[in-house]
Amino acid sequence: MEGQTQGSSVLSEKPLPASATRNLSSLGAVFILLKSALGAGLLNFPWAFHKAGGMVPAFLVELVSLVFLISGLVILGYAASVSGQATYQGVVHGLCGPTIGKLCEACFILNLLMISVAFLRVIGDQLEKLCDALLPSDLQPWYATQRFTLPTLSVLAILPLSMPRDIAVQKYTSTLGTLAACYLALVITVQYYLRPQGLVHEPRPSLSPPSWTSVFSVFPTICFGFQCHEAAVSIYCSMRSQSLSHWALVSVLSLLACCLIYSLTGAYGFLTFGAEVSADILMSYPGDGAAIIVARLLFAVSIVTVYPIVLFLGRSVMQDFWTRSRWGTRGTLVVMADPTGPWVRVPLTVLWVTVTLAMALFLPDLSEIIGIIGGISSFFIFIFPGLCLICAMDVEPTGPRVKCCLEVWGVLSVLLGTFIFGQSTVAAVLELL
Repeated sequence: MEGQTQGSSVLSEKPLPASATRNLSSLGAVFILLKSALGAGLLNFPWAFHKAGGMVPAFLVELVSLVFLISGLVILGYAASVSGQATYQGVVHGLCGPTIGKLCEACFILNLLMISVAFLRVIGDQLEKLCDALLPSDLQPWYATQRFTLPTLSVLAILPLSMPRDIAVQKYTSTLGTLAACYLALVITVQYYLRPQGLVHEPRPSLSPPSWTSVFSVFPTICFGFQCHEAAVSIYCSMRSQSLSHWALVSVLSLLACCLIYSLTGAYGFLTFGAEVSADILMSYPGDGAAIIVARLLFAVSIVTVYPIVLFLGRSVMQDFWTRSRWGTRGTLVVMADPTGPWVRVPLTVLWVTVTLAMALFLPDLSEIIGIIGGISSFFIFIFPGLCLICAMDVEPTGPRVKCCLEVWGVLSVLLGTFIFGQSTVAAVLELL
């Protein structure tokens, strides 16, 4: 590969595929990365603070996780430059081999599909509560039900936003979605101090975990909440400036801002309701308050803007599979449509929206499998980046001490991700049973 000779350093730039457009500014990258993380997990953080046993253990787990979250993003940018690939699954396939690459694709599709379904359920719940607050409860018309509002919103808003070919287009809607998430955090913070009439306030929330297992139970929520790593490679490859130091700065700024929003929401939501906090923090507030109504509306807008990013990533996996299918068994190129062209991109987008919408409308409540989603997310946050870092040491020449330290960090990341996946998956399965 060009650029990998002459003993290049960790901070060197690598050539990217010609198909990777480089028109994304640093500020746009920060907003897309931030919005990729600010999803439905924001509603779950106050409940996670309660589940952890209080603010102190929850903050400690969050800070420890933040180190690995940032390092995972930096590793993915470095791995993309070393491998010359423009997608997450392409990076894993190029560095770790076809077996790990196929595992990555399977986990990618499953995780993103379930996240898309969860997003649609969150949107549907917020729309239903908005209709309950704005319309008489005993005269709910047919157009106020989720069976009508959610498909209508999907056709009029979600589908058009998901059609663009390039993820850089999402920088505009990501700005709006980020502001909506900030408003939710601001409302929860202000509501704690104002204590409006009808709001049950918990004066003495627990500040110590009942057991060490309660602390570890926060990891799936953190993984589900901070999962922007699936989009990291696509965002990195779309940036105009692609030095690793620059990407590290973008990653740090994005996750620190995300951590601030999550921490304010989690802390003040937990302080307001204590042990009585709902798994969806908005469900704990009275539905007729003007500030909460606006928060529901804006948060629905926030989820609508992040759904296309998730769809873009899932579609890229199917497009990669389409590209490989263009080659015959003897290495001959089969005449097929361009996977990024409208004849392939549009049907795949419609199929993704249709399948996730059907699952969101007809499957039971998905709150019980959030732990499973968080467990699968640990692959993309900890395990795959760790494996990529270990395998990249065989491709990129580095000093023996630096190589040893990076390999140890990669092994530690893989072990931590494996533990989180096992613990969260077992806990979620036991809860279902």
